[in-house]
Amino acid sequence: MKNPKSVRDIMTKKLVTFELGTNVFAAIDSLLKNKISGAPVLDENGNLVGMLSEIDTMATLIQSSYHGEGSGQVKEFMSTNPISVNPEMGIVDLAEFFLKKHFRRLPVMERGKLVGLVSRKDVLKAIQKLSG
Repeated sequence: MKNPKSVRDIMTKKLVTFELGTNVFAAIDSLLKNKISGAPVLDENGNLVGMLSEIDTMATLIQSSYHGEGSGQVKEFMSTNPISVNPEMGIVDLAEFFLKKHFRRLPVMERGKLVGLVSRKDVLKAIQKLSG
């Protein structure tokens, strides 16, 4: 691949996603198995409706300790109204966005559809490629 210039050049296209009704402990297992810190949540029509992150899933421990409940669905723990980026966004602009907003990963949307996910680690890999 030539030097990366846009989100499209560095984003992950093969995604782990969750459905609203996925058991949250199954989602945690999937995050750990795939060595990822979060994933998009899709509705029954494949529309992006949220993101589930490590931080979101930690609420299961709190819920369990306070309420004695040991389960739940992804929809109860996910962050809603996710901020997304366009695949044509430049990687410098993306790096600036990550610096300002402190997100670990962002969904990449094109014409209203989820087409990828981009993370801070993807930006670091791009920097490495550009410098070496």
